[in-house]
Amino acid sequence: LELPRRYKHHIKIPNKMATDGITSTYQTCLSDLTALSINGTTTPTTDALLLCISNKFDAANTGTENSIDTFFLLYAASLVFFMQTGFAMISAGCVRINNVQNTLLKNLLDACGAAFGWYTVGYAFAYGRDPDETATTFIGNNDFVLMGVENDSFWLFQFAFAATSATIVAGALAERCQMTAYLAYSVVLSAFVYPVVVHAIWSPTGFLNHSNLNPLFGSGMIDFAGGAVVHITGGTTALIAAIILGSRTMRFYDLAGRLLDEPTEMPGHSLSLQCLGTFILWFGWYGFNAGSIIYITEDDNYLVASHVAINTTLAASAGCITALFLSTYISERLTGEVSFNLQYTMNGCLSGLVAITPACAVVDNWASIVIGLVAGALYLGGSKLIVKRRIDDAVDAIPVHMAGGIWGCISVGLFADPTWVNIIFHKSTHVGWFYSWGRGSADGTLLACQLIGILFVVGWVMVTMIPFFSLLHWFGFLRADSLEEIVGLDIGYTGGKAALHTSSGELETIDEYLQEYEQRKRERAYVFANRKSLLTPIPASSVHNPSMHGHSYHGRKVITPTMINSLDASSSSQIGAKNKNSTHSMDGSGRIDKSDTAKSETSVHSLRL
Repeated sequence: LELPRRYKHHIKIPNKMATDGITSTYQTCLSDLTALSINGTTTPTTDALLLCISNKFDAANTGTENSIDTFFLLYAASLVFFMQTGFAMISAGCVRINNVQNTLLKNLLDACGAAFGWYTVGYAFAYGRDPDETATTFIGNNDFVLMGVENDSFWLFQFAFAATSATIVAGALAERCQMTAYLAYSVVLSAFVYPVVVHAIWSPTGFLNHSNLNPLFGSGMIDFAGGAVVHITGGTTALIAAIILGSRTMRFYDLAGRLLDEPTEMPGHSLSLQCLGTFILWFGWYGFNAGSIIYITEDDNYLVASHVAINTTLAASAGCITALFLSTYISERLTGEVSFNLQYTMNGCLSGLVAITPACAVVDNWASIVIGLVAGALYLGGSKLIVKRRIDDAVDAIPVHMAGGIWGCISVGLFADPTWVNIIFHKSTHVGWFYSWGRGSADGTLLACQLIGILFVVGWVMVTMIPFFSLLHWFGFLRADSLEEIVGLDIGYTGGKAALHTSSGELETIDEYLQEYEQRKRERAYVFANRKSLLTPIPASSVHNPSMHGHSYHGRKVITPTMINSLDASSSSQIGAKNKNSTHSMDGSGRIDKSDTAKSETSVHSLRL
């Protein structure tokens, strides 16, 4: 047949030489079946030939589908991991300029720590296969260090999710947390805390899994892309860590420990980085949500992936607009002036993305808009609430991820559409409460499962992470030294020499703190050189909540008078003048401690390390 001219340039017609040596499926089957005959020359029957050809085509089709699924999952994993860039940009933009290098380094450590935790035991605890596939288990027990893992692309996709959960916590602890603590919590979270949540909700043998052979209440929990698994886990961890760690110096208390009339605003140094990070996260969220379909070639999954992407877009847009106009309206009512707040707008967008995550595949388009609208309003309320409770969150990770994740899981129990639930899970006995009313039953089983799932995740994280962060604090590994907070963690940890800038009236004596910090470095060097002669150090409790453990001794050690006398005269006079003239001796919570001068009549009484 003669092809239309417009199609000819799209088709490459092979010539005879190009097809020489190529054996067709028919010829291969004919040759194989003939060779297997009794005398090796008998021509096979037509039925045998058709069966052989059919089997080969099926095998080729299966191989093609597996290749497409693998590429789809690797691409989705790349998008999710690229979200680490978004988190890093937002965190770097939200901190002051003298903490940028330290913040970026800690975001990088999150991903590295999560990789080792997920590789060694995390994946095994989450998805380790149990010999009895009908049993409901608390934790997995196979596939450690990738032994026995059959689908490496699935492992990588799930690692990207584990790293995301760990990174959520990073921004909430910015400007005051030690490097050791970041690496420690990222490993613990990705190796044990997070995998237990994954196993309960996503593993077929988890007690909350919707596809469990014996699901909770005959329904189980629906969390399609990780609203509870990733965001509630990360948000709750951030809340616990922020409470135990305490607020940044001068955020809610002055240097004397007195509560400020109004919290000090500590704006980040770059709204441009924050906006860039928001767009990167929105972009990566398409892999986060749509990629959770896992097998794009199975049944109607390609339709589900497209539906998920649309819902993700609508919810993000609704959350963004709600936060913008609601914050503007509140500002106008309080001040009489119209003010459009970019930071609230960006976080409202992220709240919409978080809220649609568990519901993105099972709700209709109109419901995704409603979910985003409510998420934007909840974010604003949550942001004001944590400030009122004097919980310091530099990037508002707690209201975005914890509040947004909780609302998203509840919304599944309200808006889950029977049509989409049936397409994904092949059953729709228990659906959203509003749709149940339409059926005339008012069945709230799915909503009850969603609430139980939320309580389980929050409870599990509290049981594990409160003791973990408390121990880190008690032994002095969590909170950075107060003086290092003032001069900036870039100088204290990474050796950075970033410019120091302050707002009007804030820390006007920054040069004095820098001089004290340089003096402390010299003291540290001396004590290290003479460490064999020092007394046993005081246990360094860096807990910054006086109601829990009283005063902090973080960063301090005691030395003997003989060691003080061994200092050279010039060093002693410098230290003595410093202690005599300066009242900026600070405890670990960023408050002035004037007791050091009163405890001794000598100018040189201790060395603060």
